[in-house]
Amino acid sequence: MSTEIRVPALGESVTEATVAQWFKQPGEAVAMDEPICELETDKVTLEVPSPVAGVLTELSAQVEDVVEVGALLGVIDETAKAAATKPSAAAPTAAKPAPASAPSSATASQPAAAATAPSPAPAAAAAQLAPSVRKLVAENDLDPSVIPASGKDGRLTKGDVLSQLEKVAREAPSVTAAAPAAKTPATAPAGQDEREERVRMTRLRKTIAQRLKDAQNTAAMLTTFNEVDMTEVMALRNRFKKDFEEKHDVRLGFMSFFVKAAIQALREIPAVNAEIDGDELVYKNYYNIGVAVGTDTGLVVPVVRDADRLGFAALEKTINELGARARDKKLGLDDLQGGTFTISNGGVYGSLMSTPILNPPQSGILGM
Repeated sequence: MSTEIRVPALGESVTEATVAQWFKQPGEAVAMDEPICELETDKVTLEVPSPVAGVLTELSAQVEDVVEVGALLGVIDETAKAAATKPSAAAPTAAKPAPASAPSSATASQPAAAATAPSPAPAAAAAQLAPSVRKLVAENDLDPSVIPASGKDGRLTKGDVLSQLEKVAREAPSVTAAAPAAKTPATAPAGQDEREERVRMTRLRKTIAQRLKDAQNTAAMLTTFNEVDMTEVMALRNRFKKDFEEKHDVRLGFMSFFVKAAIQALREIPAVNAEIDGDELVYKNYYNIGVAVGTDTGLVVPVVRDADRLGFAALEKTINELGARARDKKLGLDDLQGGTFTISNGGVYGSLMSTPILNPPQSGILGM
């Protein structure tokens, strides 16, 4: 039985996407829910999972092809699943000649066989990883079996791997700092003769660049700089952060304080929580706060909806969840639409001051 893989619904007003990459090629086995390709829209990058287990037999779209919602991407043959598993079943028999090579020491060969038996397990575990996760694990020489998994059905996500890398960096900063230094000399000679390099922009990056330029050209932007005394906030956070984390199972960060402060300011100055629609001003009586998140594919701004109705714990959990989904490329278009005000924290990159660009049609943005 053959199952067609088609372009899923991409969200309101989005009718097409670009095929960014294929994770599987014709003839390769595919597990249910395993990502088979990656699509890029103007706003998000998303992985297309397989609805069935089987063998990918046909690709109907190539990398960089533009495909519409509902278009055929490929075909999976469910009946070919058994044929795909036969080569792997032959693997254990191939290991039998090893004891034959040392007949004089039967007892010595048995531990050797036992030692090699577990080796297929990591390979099997790696096969269940999404390609982007598998690549990240391989690049950093990590064992996926020891990383806590938070994905559906116990799957390891990209966010889980990044969290593990951050943990390793905190525990052994001197070791992690030395690793990139060792790689630099190896890559430097390859590009010595290349004084320029042209790299095709992804669809998301092109959209980001276009929107920022449009905002710069059409909005009369004004940036003001103000210094805020955070002494009381820091003291309050230090006083309650341990009890807060134990009670709510989430860390008390600073972003929830800034969201609360921004909402108070928007209530006092409603024009900043408004937008221009033709010759009318539309005042928003709700507060959907966008929080900018940097990812490896570009900057995205997921929206915390009705943030004024959320307490500190709910705010922290929502912001953390949206940030993790952004880095794992799991955001939907609904997560990125409907914001009334944006907060961008450039301080995490070491900057002292910044002039963030408006996120149209919003009227204001807070840069920290």
